[in-house]
Amino acid sequence: MFDPFIAPSGTLLGLLQRGRGDGTLHALAAPRPEALAALNHCVVSDPRHDWQVENRSLYYARLYLDLDGGIEEIERHLADPDDHIDTDDSRTGLALSVLGHLASYGRDDALALLRRYATTGANWTWALDELALRDDDAGLRSLALPVLARFPATDQGAADLAAAVRDSFEPRPWRLWADDPREAVGARVRAAGEQGSFDRWQRQMRPGGPRPGWSVQAVFDWAQQALERGSELHVPAARCLTAVAGPDDLPQIVEAARSGPEGARCAALHYLAETGEPVVLDLIEAAAVSPSRTVAHTAIAAFERMTGEAAVERARSWAHRPDALGASAAGVLACRGTAQDAPQVLGALREAVRGDGPDAPRLWTLVDGAGRLGIVCAAPVLRHVYRETSSSHLRGRAARALAATDPSFATGFAVECLWDCEETTREVAALHAETGDIRVAERLRRLAADPAEEAEVQTAVRSRIGPDTSAV
Repeated sequence: MFDPFIAPSGTLLGLLQRGRGDGTLHALAAPRPEALAALNHCVVSDPRHDWQVENRSLYYARLYLDLDGGIEEIERHLADPDDHIDTDDSRTGLALSVLGHLASYGRDDALALLRRYATTGANWTWALDELALRDDDAGLRSLALPVLARFPATDQGAADLAAAVRDSFEPRPWRLWADDPREAVGARVRAAGEQGSFDRWQRQMRPGGPRPGWSVQAVFDWAQQALERGSELHVPAARCLTAVAGPDDLPQIVEAARSGPEGARCAALHYLAETGEPVVLDLIEAAAVSPSRTVAHTAIAAFERMTGEAAVERARSWAHRPDALGASAAGVLACRGTAQDAPQVLGALREAVRGDGPDAPRLWTLVDGAGRLGIVCAAPVLRHVYRETSSSHLRGRAARALAATDPSFATGFAVECLWDCEETTREVAALHAETGDIRVAERLRRLAADPAEEAEVQTAVRSRIGPDTSAV
């Protein structure tokens, strides 16, 4: 999947693509056709960089309800001939999830479309999972024959059906169908379930692949062989070293970390970092500038796993470096540093935004660190990250950091965060938004009454609108 085009943050489309609360507020104030066009664009062209962890479906479904929007564009998207060519979940997953939420809000047209797609669409398993959560027993039973017709009465068809039953996220439809008295339904599903259970047992009993011998050198050889095959098993190899290495093996491990083959060197660096051997910090510093990208990346990863005070002290001396080790050291200070490290964390935060933009991967720890250390003068940079990042998770982290650093957060961004696409961001907003704003009090009541809202958000909301508070 190609990275999606994200419109500027000041546009309605850009706000909706990012899942910002202001997107909903601007859409409700915009001409309805314009708002629906932007909303449909987002749903049929998934704007998320990481669709597996970022939330948008409930956010878009709520906006469909607020705009009284139809689902014709979603139906056209699902019925497109590309559905059977581009079968990746990312093409239709967002649209199906939006339909699922709409069905849970009582939209019969969304429920009917999910049923149709489950019988004809390429991503039918996702649609079936949505229906498993929202449809009634009669509706699910009506899908048994069309779904089972996907699996021909051949050995391969039986194997595919067993895999579908075994790997389903929501087993409710299959359990209903297993009780069906018809031979073509109940008997087939029960047989597939038994075969799936047998397949799972076989996989559990089957050896997981080559294993290292019971010596330090054997572990090093195993790690090197894995790397030559294209697998990086440095961390598992380090755990094996923990089991087999004794005090007398330390010189061999240190030498491997200093100049061994790549696989052995990486395993040794991870092992020494885990055990906290004092020499490992010098070895990491040397490895971080290795011409081997694998060794350099492993050295930095090993350093970031260290939790002792010695690692924090060394991070203070490395944080000024203009290379990857310096960036890693700033991240360590953000996670485990103290107030004295605030200037270095702030400098790294500014440099990351200036050099790599508001979506830089290293911003996650630096934004968290700015909030954890309460760096008040970081608020302007955090506000920029909040506005511009296309990652809803990073925006949520920026919101939490702003809650700790920006006195204006409660009357500013916290208000729009009540409409944000991420439940953790709505939770932060529910705890901090100034209830003197009439929009806040009304939104808190609506979230408290919405059965689709996450329990953590509702708990935060009720802490603000209980019987003894002024928000009611």
